[in-house]
Amino acid sequence: MKDWLLAAAFTAWGSPFTWLEILAFALSVAMVLGNMRQWLAAWPLAAAASLLYALLFWEGKLYGEAALQLFFVGMAAWGFAQWWRGRSQSALTVRRMPLQAWGWSLGAIALGWPLLGWWLSRHTDSPLPYWDALPTVASVVATVQLGRKFIENWGFWVAVNAVSVVLFALKAYWLTVLLYAAFIPLALWGWREWAHAERGVRAA
Repeated sequence: MKDWLLAAAFTAWGSPFTWLEILAFALSVAMVLGNMRQWLAAWPLAAAASLLYALLFWEGKLYGEAALQLFFVGMAAWGFAQWWRGRSQSALTVRRMPLQAWGWSLGAIALGWPLLGWWLSRHTDSPLPYWDALPTVASVVATVQLGRKFIENWGFWVAVNAVSVVLFALKAYWLTVLLYAAFIPLALWGWREWAHAERGVRAA
């Protein structure tokens, strides 16, 4: 199964596009669209896409991104529970981040990025330790924000996706480059949708 997933489906721009990357791409697009609409199904899709990307990134020696994908699998269960409980109890609605959440979000990135980059540079053969570390740490923060339905998670995802486009281009994961480039306008769209939903909650 692994050999089939890692086999090239086709070649373009001088690089192979594996079945693994194609499947992960399709599931990721479905996941983002589900997040925009606040569908519970988005979290299982996130788990499936993350498992596939974990294998792809491990094979490419992007260990921070690979570990991040495994974290996403666990966070998918947490996020599903958060949204399910919020839906059933009408307790979790789209809202803006309080000052405290801004503090821990920015603080976690400021501290976590150099620490993880240093660890990857010292203890792995990652060719891009600090490029790998930044979207890894910021994605953890944005995922927690998403699970708590903070509107600002979409802004964090815009920044994460922009950095990821550069990272994956350096590794010649061109389909994933296209995916993360597409994630930027999708995140802006999601931001707009959630802002509209938040205004509806306040009006009610």
